[in-house]
Amino acid sequence: IMGKGHKRKKIRWDKLDNTANLFPAIAGESRTNVYRISVTLKEDVDPVILKDALDKVLPKFDLFNVRLRSGLFWYYFEENTKPAPKVVQENTFPCRYIRQNKNRSYLFRVSYFEKRINLEVFHVLTDGMGGFSFLRELTYQYLRLRHTEINDKVKDELSAETSLNSEDSFLRHYREKKPLGFANKRAFLIKQEKLPAGEIDVIHVIMSVKQLKEICHKSELSINEFLIAAYAYSIYINCVKKKEDKPIRIAVPVDLRPYFGSTTTKNFFVVVSAELNVTDKQYTFEEVCQIIKASLKSQINKENLEELFSYSVSNQVNFWLRLVPRNLKNFCMRFVYNRSALANTTTVTNIGNLKLEDPYGDYVERFHAFITMSKGQFIKGTICSFKDTLVFSFVSGYKERNIQRGFVRTLTERGVDITIESNNI
Repeated sequence: IMGKGHKRKKIRWDKLDNTANLFPAIAGESRTNVYRISVTLKEDVDPVILKDALDKVLPKFDLFNVRLRSGLFWYYFEENTKPAPKVVQENTFPCRYIRQNKNRSYLFRVSYFEKRINLEVFHVLTDGMGGFSFLRELTYQYLRLRHTEINDKVKDELSAETSLNSEDSFLRHYREKKPLGFANKRAFLIKQEKLPAGEIDVIHVIMSVKQLKEICHKSELSINEFLIAAYAYSIYINCVKKKEDKPIRIAVPVDLRPYFGSTTTKNFFVVVSAELNVTDKQYTFEEVCQIIKASLKSQINKENLEELFSYSVSNQVNFWLRLVPRNLKNFCMRFVYNRSALANTTTVTNIGNLKLEDPYGDYVERFHAFITMSKGQFIKGTICSFKDTLVFSFVSGYKERNIQRGFVRTLTERGVDITIESNNI
């Protein structure tokens, strides 16, 4: 019983960002919409210190310190007052569906294995850059606790480069204009024998950033264009047996923060598509590179990116659509998603070049990241680099590895030195 004059603590709540509204409607055991970012240290992880680090960092991130609730019209976030989720040693396949009732109601999980710390995030919370921001601070805190000599050089607080901005930048930068809508034309889909349900094949292709730059410079390509082209070319030579009327189309998420000056930690990205038409013509790899380069350059500009997210934002701000009950909204979003999902053959996400402040970087070997499979896309790629190490990570639900082998062969034939790691499926 509360005494006279005692005030009940006000529970904080927040809206989902524009993109996040989709994920609760489509997520499940087979489409988890969970991604992983991992940091590999130069020494084995101490789980007790890692748990202590999480307990210290989580209260500073309102974005992660929430649970998902459902209202009559929309899902929303509510402050989670429970203890931080458990830190466990990894012993299952990655990126499993996050059930709130088995995770202290949190929408992320932290695990470890030998030298690696894994952060897995339900995409409803944030995108890859928001996830990296949290993992970076968790790593900083862990290293301060593990290596007390670091505390003589830095303060025990969030770094200046970490943003706590939680605005919905889609709404802030939305400009009403004729929307482009979602692509509905089907892409070429890969058809191979699949692994048993729940199993995921993970392969990390590790290479030198410096070496890649030298090779890409000769062809006037960016590293992103070069690697996406190598992936598209491998699908083309290994999976296309005849002329197809459906193109190989690779979805490429684009971080919108640099284009609109945003520092939000919520989702803020759109997806463009690199397209390769499949004809009777036998493409060379060099020709595929130029096609992919032109396809991406024509789409990645501020005006086009703004138009791409205008469609979904226009629905969110529409007064009458806001009054539609949540269950009906979910049905409509699943319908639209199922139609648009087959418009891409696969996805490649580039998290970018990740940087750490001194002296933390001296204790870190590398980062890697990957995203889970989705409807029609049972193989995906993710690019992530730190210092001179770039990792292209494949996540696949197929038994065959011909696409991964073709990708590696294309790179090695052009002088790229490769190291391979996998989970040995």
